[in-house]
Amino acid sequence: MYLGLDLGTSGVKALLVDANGRAVGSADSTYDVSNPAAGWSEQDPADWVVGITAALSELRAVHPKAYGAVRALSFSGHMHGAVLVDAKGDVLRPCILWNDTRSHAEAAEMDADPVARAVSGNIVFPGFTAPKLAWVARNEPDIFARVARVMLPKDYLLWWLSGRYATEMSDAAGTAWLDVGVRAWSDDLLSLGGMRRDQMPDLLEGTDVVGEVQAARADLGLPAGCKVVAGGADNAVAACGVGALGEGDGFVSLGTSGVVLAGRGSYAPDADSAVHTFCHAVPGRWYQMGVVLAATDSLNWLSRVTGQGAGALSAALGDTLAAPGSAKFYPYLSGERTPHNDAQIRGGLTGLDIASGPTDLTHAVMTGVGFALRDSFEALKATGAQLPSALAIGGGSRSDYWTRMLATTLNIPLERPDEGAFGAALGAARIAICGDMGADPAEVMTKPPIADVIEPQADLVSAYDEAYAAFASAYPKLKAMP
Repeated sequence: MYLGLDLGTSGVKALLVDANGRAVGSADSTYDVSNPAAGWSEQDPADWVVGITAALSELRAVHPKAYGAVRALSFSGHMHGAVLVDAKGDVLRPCILWNDTRSHAEAAEMDADPVARAVSGNIVFPGFTAPKLAWVARNEPDIFARVARVMLPKDYLLWWLSGRYATEMSDAAGTAWLDVGVRAWSDDLLSLGGMRRDQMPDLLEGTDVVGEVQAARADLGLPAGCKVVAGGADNAVAACGVGALGEGDGFVSLGTSGVVLAGRGSYAPDADSAVHTFCHAVPGRWYQMGVVLAATDSLNWLSRVTGQGAGALSAALGDTLAAPGSAKFYPYLSGERTPHNDAQIRGGLTGLDIASGPTDLTHAVMTGVGFALRDSFEALKATGAQLPSALAIGGGSRSDYWTRMLATTLNIPLERPDEGAFGAALGAARIAICGDMGADPAEVMTKPPIADVIEPQADLVSAYDEAYAAFASAYPKLKAMP
């Protein structure tokens, strides 16, 4: 048996699978995010420990025999967070999360140095780890002086379980300290961020074994000799869960944020496009992705404004896809990553009419999110990535209407996996299998069973193309508004 642990921003999922990757059982535990100031987003790593302990305890109680046969476990984790510990391993301050924008000035300063993009292959975004440490150095110097190690969120749990400070390529690629092409820490980037190599964790591949569960964690009830495998960053591990490893493989995720991801067999960065180019969670591969910061979060915003549930808003649109309407939505509620790299831009609604109602607004929100995802899709294509079709995952993909709209907007078929697919948790379990058995990831990380394929609606492709062109040209005007 194997365990896949998905450390998310709002909770942890634990998935127990057999040696063939078939799910045996799962458990969840939730925790909160703290927002102590505008643009700030933090969590106490101790909450992750409580969450993972609770999820594992539930699996142990419900599936004692299978739990007692676990040979290895691994992690998926949200990226970019900064866990700072002293020489004893004590946490110095709450973890600054991926969606925290306080270090925008430090990020801009670092990104202005040509070395940053040339070596990392990416823009230095405010959410990345390196500018967070620069912010701490500037604003909390007493804490910065005590930093012995920096860990990414999942890597704190790797250390908690195994006693070893380690990370792997996919998570390290989002720090702005890694030479992403060479897959090694860069002394130039560390120096640019005021950091030292001895503050970095050991650098492994995702399928490498970190160690065994240490005796101090015997209360978890895991078998003696249970291996801890390095794992990976959330989107990379989700790609492992759906078999998106190389050229032509990818997915579109309609989650809280939106992602268009393409597997790559080689390193092909294009930092100026605001496309992320990261190491994959398996050796010798990379992936690229564009990110929309508010995807289903945009529909959740409309739900709060109208007092109607997101499901009810979606259902009210019916079954027949309509052409883009006169109401236009720009989903920059939290700024935007790809292609604009703009933390300050904010969203907008235009083209409203006295007759505009909730269904018009819902259609506009879904259309705007789809167009923002197409921005990422076009940016990926410009790097040479090819996605003749893609998997559709995330909560928003459960909407037939939204998925058909997105297929029509991108003009590619979208494949929806069976509801039993477990995404990043399954990807983490698959990494654990590879780490334990030495199996070829390409043989283990296959596509999930496909429930259905949503084709573009041919008679509306041109209408969505025209509306997208107008959307893409509107950004400078929206940016210019006070």
